[in-house]
Amino acid sequence: MYLCGVRNPFRPGDKQVYEKVVQPDEIAAFESGIVHHVYSTFSLAKDAEWSTRLFVLDMKEEDEEGIGTFIEVYHRSPAKVNSKVTFTATLEEVNGHEIVCSFIATVGDRLIAEGRTGQKILKKSKVNSLLEKL
Repeated sequence: MYLCGVRNPFRPGDKQVYEKVVQPDEIAAFESGIVHHVYSTFSLAKDAEWSTRLFVLDMKEEDEEGIGTFIEVYHRSPAKVNSKVTFTATLEEVNGHEIVCSFIATVGDRLIAEGRTGQKILKKSKVNSLLEKL
């Protein structure tokens, strides 16, 4: 099915699941040093965006690419290194070329994060043109 030029085999409420193991280089650390030996919020945000990007990968054409428009992350609980984190992304809506998803991240039954992301699917030529203007 195509919706406003975007191939869309999904319906609101459809889910994608991404599992990962927290790595030692994903702990909360800044230039000033290590803050905590747990999964950092910024690493979690990257993985959350990846979990929702799984929809984009199934929606974009060969000459298109996804580009992030926003991310909201509410970090609720820590996850230790070597913990298996399960991200469950849910398609909320498709507005033209923009895909809005929510996600939850869990370790076992424990919620560690939740939030939303937005991504647009654009022609690669459009993305390249935008980037060349910077």
